[in-house]
Amino acid sequence: MHFEGAWIQDAMIFLAASGIVVPLFSRMRLGVAVGFLLAGMLVGPHGLGRLVDLHPALRYTTITDPEEVAGLAELGIVFLLFTLGLDTSFARLWTLRKYVLGAGSLQVAASALAIGLIAAAYDNTPQVCVVVGLAFALSSTAIVMQLLYETHRVATPVGRMALAILLMQDLMVIPILFVVGLLGAGVAGSAGLALLEALGLAVAVVAAILVLGRYGLSPLLRLTAGAKSRDLFVAVVLLVMAAIALLTSAAGLSLAMGAFLAGLLLSESEYRHQIEVDIEPFRGLLLGLFFMSVGMGIDPVAIWNNAFLLLMSAVGLIVIKAVILIGVFYVFRVDAATRVETSLLLGQAGEFVFVVLALADSEGIIRPDVAQFFILVASITMAMTPALARLARHAGERISRSEHVTEDIVAVPAGLDGHVVIGGFGRVGRIVARVLEIENVPYIALDKDAAAVAKGRKAGHNLFFGDASHLEVLRRVGGEQARAFIVTMDEPRAAERMVLNVRKIAPKSMVFARAKDSSHARALGALEVSAVVPEAVEGSLRLAGRLLVGLGYPEDAVIRRVASIREDEEQKLG
Repeated sequence: MHFEGAWIQDAMIFLAASGIVVPLFSRMRLGVAVGFLLAGMLVGPHGLGRLVDLHPALRYTTITDPEEVAGLAELGIVFLLFTLGLDTSFARLWTLRKYVLGAGSLQVAASALAIGLIAAAYDNTPQVCVVVGLAFALSSTAIVMQLLYETHRVATPVGRMALAILLMQDLMVIPILFVVGLLGAGVAGSAGLALLEALGLAVAVVAAILVLGRYGLSPLLRLTAGAKSRDLFVAVVLLVMAAIALLTSAAGLSLAMGAFLAGLLLSESEYRHQIEVDIEPFRGLLLGLFFMSVGMGIDPVAIWNNAFLLLMSAVGLIVIKAVILIGVFYVFRVDAATRVETSLLLGQAGEFVFVVLALADSEGIIRPDVAQFFILVASITMAMTPALARLARHAGERISRSEHVTEDIVAVPAGLDGHVVIGGFGRVGRIVARVLEIENVPYIALDKDAAAVAKGRKAGHNLFFGDASHLEVLRRVGGEQARAFIVTMDEPRAAERMVLNVRKIAPKSMVFARAKDSSHARALGALEVSAVVPEAVEGSLRLAGRLLVGLGYPEDAVIRRVASIREDEEQKLG
């Protein structure tokens, strides 16, 4: 009964953190991952838990035993990798093979060697140096991929390179655990043969999963979907994910790798999108529990007592791994912006460090106090990752501008006058450009995505690389002589910066802006643009109009009704 009560109490504390603490940090633009990490520190044994003896009532607001939630926390990583597999495909994975096998292998080997040598310089035993080097060579799949999901960058070059490196790191789980086991047992004789047997078993299991999944999953899902029971469908999907994860775990691979394979197999089915919707609540909550469990392991007092050495070790680890990965990406000819951003993003230690150090401690390879020091270093680097990700993205964007602005913007035709400047060449920007082309209106379009720019120029559009929110870029495309500006960028702040800079160089020009929602529309309207079109409002009006026509209403009456509502919405925007 006591255990049941403790379990319910822990669940209530977690749900309270999810509903109160995390949204607060999200509103402060610190990210969901940081919110859960700090919440874990607060409610864990090293936070409010320290004060329970002085104030017994605090036991109802603390989780004193992180081990009780460790199993559920690991499920969060499993669900994340499963979702990642759904978003991938065998074709996309095949295109990354050079980076998974080549760049990933080189990164792990070089990082393990460098970190191991540095550990040796601090008088650690050779066994400890090997364990620490291998463990810290890996990065955090959970944190990195969650941050990429939050910023919608999984499909970008940075997302693809990060995925390639992380996949190779996950594949290194078998040899690393095997090496730690050998060091603990002191075995040397048939180590090579035993390792080959373990790798052979893993390859055979993965191959069997891929074959059975390819030919057996579709009929199973079709049969389940035919029952027209959503609960049954979700149960079968979870069963498939759990079964494949357990199979890979039994073969020596991680549960997360099995979940990724399950998602990869299901990504080829027609049920992919429904599966994504059904499991999203599980993934978000369980992954949050993982971040909280990491936060619970961070001891602020221990960090304070060894602040300098811990922080220098954490920063040093990030720098070493980032520099090595930049070099690896350079060898594989990855563009400068992508290699810098991805390398900084992957500079932290991974959750696998906790597993390796726990095993090394149990095998007597590493002293408990030394293991605790390295665990704190790993936890600090993981807590630093959200801020590091923002720094990495900023660095990548600056490098992109310096690389491409001088290349492409200088090719803008001279003597332009009375043209239109389009900021952003996504779906809306392309449609606007097509209308202008049909009507023979001269225009210049700008976009920050180098790949999209190359594709658009190949299609014949007058498109150039550049950030339209920057004053100098607007000047380079003849902004002073432009007749009108179209603002279609997805990022609200960038759109507002573009409007402000347009007003500086061309105060009399017309500015037409597309807004993502009503609040964004009001912010743009306050900048005195010529017109703001809320994308959600226009889409809703068109959909409602077609619905009324379909229901038999006269078309002229529908047009008047839609126009009336549009006018009301425009008045609300001021």
